[in-house]
Amino acid sequence: VFTGINSKPVPSLLRGFSAPVKLFFDYSQHDLLFLMTSDSDGFNRWNAAQELSVHVIERLLQEFQTGRALHMDAGLLQAFAAMLESALADARADNILDKAMLAQLLSLPSEAYLSELAEQIDVVGIHTVREYLLNTLAESLELKFAALHKALATDAAYAADADGIGRSSLSNICLAYLMRTNKREWIDLCQQQFASAANMTDVNAALRLLVNNKAPAAQELKQKALQQFLDKWRHEALVVDQWFSVQATATVPETLLQVKSLLGHDMFDLRNPNKVRSLIGAFASQNAINFHDISGASYKFLADKILELNRLNPQIASRLLTPLTRWKKYDATRQQMMKVQLERIAAEENLSKDVYEVVVKSLV
Repeated sequence: VFTGINSKPVPSLLRGFSAPVKLFFDYSQHDLLFLMTSDSDGFNRWNAAQELSVHVIERLLQEFQTGRALHMDAGLLQAFAAMLESALADARADNILDKAMLAQLLSLPSEAYLSELAEQIDVVGIHTVREYLLNTLAESLELKFAALHKALATDAAYAADADGIGRSSLSNICLAYLMRTNKREWIDLCQQQFASAANMTDVNAALRLLVNNKAPAAQELKQKALQQFLDKWRHEALVVDQWFSVQATATVPETLLQVKSLLGHDMFDLRNPNKVRSLIGAFASQNAINFHDISGASYKFLADKILELNRLNPQIASRLLTPLTRWKKYDATRQQMMKVQLERIAAEENLSKDVYEVVVKSLV
């Protein structure tokens, strides 16, 4: 019981968060907006932002599924604008205290997390509404993202400390939003970062943004950037793995064709577990919109590779099965197509114990 206050308080629960706890509290949207922009506890600010975004995405998903036009949530747009304005004021005073936290606050929940929350996963719906939100935020707040990105620029050498890492994260979030406008000036800025960045985080972020951008100007630069990256780092195996993953997780159309093409690349080896995980594994587990294409082609592709790996490396083959084993979470059409591939694998002669156990359990 609180006495001597004039308005109903908004509780900031689990402050100093230090353990995985699922807490359900009936916050209103107004409460979440207040916590997101005003709470002094970093985790609670982030958690409020995630909860608010989930509520907005769920409403938009209902609009999408019933054929209605999508509408931006004014409260979420206002909250993002307020955070950017506050960050700009702090930047002018060189006093953004937690850049990494702000980068997290400006990030929407991932498609993977949204899928975990759903009883039945609407792959196209989740991707569409999340892209709509990101694009609308980018277009509405372009000038603020641009100003903050400029304020974060520095001539100082990159340092892998908390401030340097946080500055890089926040700067790359701003650049990601700017790239969504598809304007040539931001595409050129992204290319400039790729060419001149002094750390792998910024180089990799710029490469991903170029590869994922559908604008003709970005696609013109993409192949050149990919080749330059490989030429420079082909002697570093783990960096080459990143090169494969960047292409495998691209949400642009025809990514499956690109993945198939990369199987024949001289830097790829099906007998190398890291290469398999970075290309085939990344595509199947981190690229929902392309892996779950309604044609079912990706399901067959993965099953083909699993059967091939069953003879080479049964342990890796069994781990690659995971995306197919979740078939019950999807719509009837996708369920049937995934189940057909699982049954095809189960019927294979000389199936390894590792693969057999996973397949049989998933079909029960």
